[in-house]
Amino acid sequence: MAAALQYLKEHQLFEYDDLAAKTDAATEQFHTLAGDIQQTEVELSRVSDLMAAVVQYAKTRPAFDGHKAAKYSRKYLAEHEAVLADYRAAKATMAELLGGEKLPKMDVLKEKRRQLAAQKKALYTEYRSAQEEMRQAVAVKANIDHLLGVTDGQRKKEQER
Repeated sequence: MAAALQYLKEHQLFEYDDLAAKTDAATEQFHTLAGDIQQTEVELSRVSDLMAAVVQYAKTRPAFDGHKAAKYSRKYLAEHEAVLADYRAAKATMAELLGGEKLPKMDVLKEKRRQLAAQKKALYTEYRSAQEEMRQAVAVKANIDHLLGVTDGQRKKEQER
């Protein structure tokens, strides 16, 4: 309880409604940052997958060109079937990830991946501080609720999740 009172004084929360608003805001900030991190990770994964597909495509393209030069002969296809399958898979992956967009240069992809990694790192730093703030606010509010005898079962269930 002493820690709860100290928290209330430090944050100048003298009204219960202010404490509830602060707790809700801290929880909302935490969840927003979690969503931002998840979105950044998805984009980072997409860029990394695209880069891998481009590299695989570049490695297997000569085999396809040879197949084309051999006028799509079955013999050449049988000899290079695995490589040609990798080529088709890389091409399909690139088409899926690009969604009709023009393929950016590898330098652009590398820079974007670097920026996304830096953004993810910064978001995680902010996320950890928001998580700590949320935990403190929720704990203080729970202590004050217990002290005041406030029983709101639905709120407790939401906070426990």
